[in-house]
Amino acid sequence: MEFIDVITKRYSVRGYLDKEVEKEKLDYVLKAATIAPTGVNAQPFKVYVIDTKKYKDELSKIYGAKWFVEAPLVLAVVGIKNKAWTRPWDQKNIADIDATIVMDHMILAAADVGLGTCYIGAFKKYEAHKFLELDENEEVVLFTPLGYGNAEPRDTPRMELDEFVVYKD
Repeated sequence: MEFIDVITKRYSVRGYLDKEVEKEKLDYVLKAATIAPTGVNAQPFKVYVIDTKKYKDELSKIYGAKWFVEAPLVLAVVGIKNKAWTRPWDQKNIADIDATIVMDHMILAAADVGLGTCYIGAFKKYEAHKFLELDENEEVVLFTPLGYGNAEPRDTPRMELDEFVVYKD
């Protein structure tokens, strides 16, 4: 599939079939995480693969939408702050940026193999940290369900180029 087709067909899936994700497809999605660029190639992240049947109650406390736990798996990307690059001029630690790039790569890889996902940033941080048993240098950045979609895409109008592109002369 062409890249433009992958990014065009990908949408936020808010309903999933009760169908397991094949190991080959999961491995393909996880491999995309290793390819994601990170600041100075520090690779300051972990990816948690969570079985929703086993952890349905815990996951529901983290994010309450019913469809979040319909997929067989939930992925969580955790940034590791003390391993990430920090800009020396303003002390911005980019663990969150690196983790977001990792999630984006995995979500696009999932779309490429016919799996549905949905970026989840509106989760309960402290519930997530407690569940994943993270230390002070680790931060959950994003979650996504991972499975076969059972919901149609919503109408999501997009801006025209002239609405957001600024050419600086």
